[in-house]
Amino acid sequence: MTTPNQPPSPEDLVRALFKFATSRTPPPLRRTAEQVMRGALPNDHENAPEAVARAPKPEKARMLPKIIIAVVLSVVVYVLEVTRPLAVPFLIIALAVVFVIEGVRILPQQEAWVVERFGRFHEVLEPGLRIIIPMVDRIAYKHSLKEVPFDVPEQVCITKDNTQLAVDGIVYYQVTDPRLASYGTSDYLMAITQLAQTTLRSEIGKMELDKTFESRDEINRQIVAVLDEAGRSWGVKVLRYEVKNLTPPEIILRAMQQQITAEREKRAVIAKSEGQKQEEINVAEGSRQAAILQSEGEKQAAINRAQGEGTAIRVVAEANAAAIHAVAEALNAAGGMNAANLKIAEEYVSAFSNVAKTNNTLILPSNLSDIAGLVASAMTVLDRARPGAVPPPIPKG
Repeated sequence: MTTPNQPPSPEDLVRALFKFATSRTPPPLRRTAEQVMRGALPNDHENAPEAVARAPKPEKARMLPKIIIAVVLSVVVYVLEVTRPLAVPFLIIALAVVFVIEGVRILPQQEAWVVERFGRFHEVLEPGLRIIIPMVDRIAYKHSLKEVPFDVPEQVCITKDNTQLAVDGIVYYQVTDPRLASYGTSDYLMAITQLAQTTLRSEIGKMELDKTFESRDEINRQIVAVLDEAGRSWGVKVLRYEVKNLTPPEIILRAMQQQITAEREKRAVIAKSEGQKQEEINVAEGSRQAAILQSEGEKQAAINRAQGEGTAIRVVAEANAAAIHAVAEALNAAGGMNAANLKIAEEYVSAFSNVAKTNNTLILPSNLSDIAGLVASAMTVLDRARPGAVPPPIPKG
C-alpha cells in the first residue's frame, strides 16, 4: 500500500500489470493466476511497521514466487491472440524486472542487512545503494543499529525479609555486531528479557524491603553489568536498565503509610520539645546576660563613686593644706599673732552664744568667763605648731 507522496513499490507495479493482463482472460485461468499472485506477493499487513521491538527473523525467499508470477503473466499474454506475439519479449522483460528488483537494494541509515550466499554467511550490507546476486544471495536478517527500548514484563520478587514485591523495568539496547546478532542466539530479545528478570530477582533477594526503594541505582548498575557481559556473544550492547515500578502488597502499603504517619507525628513532638527547650535556654541566657550586665553596671557605678569620693577627699585635703599653709604664713607675718588672738576670741564668743540654743547635755569648763586665759591657751598651741618652736619639756615621773 502506497501513499500519495510515495512512489509505487515493485509489488504494486506487478499487481497493476497483472490486473491489466488478466482483464480479458477466461475466468478459470484468471482464478488460477490470482491464487498464484496471492501466494507470491506479501500482504499489506505483513509490511506494516511493528509497534513492539522484536528480534529479526530470517527473511523468506521471494525470488521464486516472482518468477512464477512472471511466467504466469507471460502465459496469460500468450493466451490472448492479440498479444501472443509479445509473450516472449514480455517474459524476458518480466524476468529482467524481477532480477533488478531482487538484485538492487537500498539500505536506510542506521540499518544493517545480513547477506547469505548459498545458505552461508557472506557479508553485512551497509546503508546506501547495494547490489546482490539474485538466486545466489539473499537477505537473511535485517537489523536496526539504533538504540531500542523495550519493556521487561512485571514479575514478583521476594526480598530478604520475605516480602513480595512486584517489579517491572525497561531495557535500552543496541545491536553492535549484526553477524553475532543473527547467529549468536535464536532470539536475543527473549534472552535479554529472561536474564534481566533472573538478575532482578537475585538482586532484590539480597535487600530488605526498605532498602530496595533507595537502591534503584545500584540495582540498575548490577543488571546492566550482567546483561552487557552476556550480550557480547549476542552482538548486542545493553546501554541502560531502569526499574519502573516497585509495588508491594496492599497490606504492606497500609503499614508503610501508618509508619510514615507515626514518623511525622514523632518529628512534630520532637520539634515542639526542641522549641520549648530552646525557648527556656534563651530565657535563661537572657536572664544571665541581664544579671551580668547589671552587675557590671553596679561595679562601674561603685568604681565611679569611689573615684569621685577619692578625688573629693584629695581636693579637700589639698584645700586644707593650702589653708593651713596660708594660716602658717599669716602667723609668721607681722601682726599675725594678734589677728589669730582676735579670730579665736570671735570664734569662742560665737560658739558660746549658740550653747543655749540646743537641748544637748554639754560639759563646759568652769572658767567660761576667762576668755583671756582660753585665748592664751590656744595661742600657746599655735606657738608650739609654728616652725622652729621648742617643744615643752617632758615632766619627770
